[in-house]
Amino acid sequence: MTTFTSVALAVSTTCISQDATRTPESRKSELGQFMTPLPIAEFMAKQFRTDRLQKVVLLDAGAGQGALSVAFAKRWGQVSLKSAQLAIDAYELDNTMVKLLEPNLRSLEVSGRIQTQVIEGDFVEEAAEQIRRQECRYTHAILNPPYKKIGSKSRARATLASVDIETVNLYSGFLALSIALAEKEGEIVAIVPRSFCNGPYYKPFRNFMLGRTSIISIHLFDARDSAFAEDDVLQENIIIHLQKGVLQGAVLISKSANRDLDNLSSELVAFDRIVHPGDKENFIRIPTKAGQKANQSLAANTCTLQQLGVTVSTGPVVDFRLKTHLRSSASSHDAPLLYPGHFAGGILSWPRADFKKSNGIAINDATQRWLFPPGHYVAVKRFTAKEEQRRVVATLVDPSVLPESPYGFENHLNIYHENRGPLPEDLARGIVAFLNTQAVDDWFREFNGHTQVNATDLRSLSYPDRDALVELGRSQIARELPK
Repeated sequence: MTTFTSVALAVSTTCISQDATRTPESRKSELGQFMTPLPIAEFMAKQFRTDRLQKVVLLDAGAGQGALSVAFAKRWGQVSLKSAQLAIDAYELDNTMVKLLEPNLRSLEVSGRIQTQVIEGDFVEEAAEQIRRQECRYTHAILNPPYKKIGSKSRARATLASVDIETVNLYSGFLALSIALAEKEGEIVAIVPRSFCNGPYYKPFRNFMLGRTSIISIHLFDARDSAFAEDDVLQENIIIHLQKGVLQGAVLISKSANRDLDNLSSELVAFDRIVHPGDKENFIRIPTKAGQKANQSLAANTCTLQQLGVTVSTGPVVDFRLKTHLRSSASSHDAPLLYPGHFAGGILSWPRADFKKSNGIAINDATQRWLFPPGHYVAVKRFTAKEEQRRVVATLVDPSVLPESPYGFENHLNIYHENRGPLPEDLARGIVAFLNTQAVDDWFREFNGHTQVNATDLRSLSYPDRDALVELGRSQIARELPK
């Protein structure tokens, strides 16, 4: 007689071996699909506490071929009470996946203790309707949700808003819905990008999650592209374990070298190292030894940008909206237009003859409001290339290499300025030197796992006081003077 455990193991291997090549790449991209590798599915299943429950009701949102449900069922069969029952609701939108999912889940039912239901349809719509009916019945939820931006005027955005969920990506929408559908003390384990941990766009989601659940554990991978290497994903992913309606305690932080969970290490840390008390942005930090050292190094810095009299904002020139005013080369009647590509190796290089973007923007009534007066500024790239070693890359905007005219800053730059005007040179150089320290980069990596640097992130940093920055800037100037 075949035992339940051996059946589940056989199916879980099938789920992974029949990989996502059955779905065309264009369709995968459209749906935001990334299949869960078997070692990760098994690791996620082991996070749950199921051994004492007589009735477990599992939600698998965006089930794909069923790898997560099967891994959960296998683990549940190993630790559950002999009289316990498991019900699985697996949601899947892609008909190609449903054809693989249904037999994989049906094979679990041979044990007699498991019931499965495949729900083919839009999880966002179905879940929202259940929430309106106040059907919060899942004891557990396991998910690898789709990664796809939600348009501001899309049906999905409106549906989520109708149940008080505000977010910008399907992955965080799926996670929020799963939290809402969980019963009190229900557990949720999800593999998701780290992008929700910081930035203004995900603040409502962070507030939603932290207001309803406690973080039990977070697992991260050393290699940014490890979790979904075959899908060429560079987004840094984490596995997060949440529990609804319980008091927050210490958080288990674990790390592995890759998706095979090699060189696994773990540490129990206080929650106030994860979300700093008084942080209005509710950034979620994942402590590291380098980050802890960086925080200690930066602890003496107590000034906000507002106290320094300095502002950082996103470059206001959105090129496609001002296309008719852009110039491949700037004449005396145009302003230099600066893109991230003009900043390389710590210096500003303008104009660039081989540049695919524009070097200039016309100065006229249509563009004047987007331009800055000439002078010293600090530019920080909003997106760092995957080959760059640093996340925070700051460069001085040096007026000595630019014409005496207004400047245009393109939208992929963050710009430090004083009330939309230039900074004193020594202060600007001091800010550049400070931002380019290893301590700032290590600090930043604790809460940012992707390539984007938001102005909000830079505002959350504590800076040295103005005198210290000026002195630092003067020391930089002195180094550059001829001996």
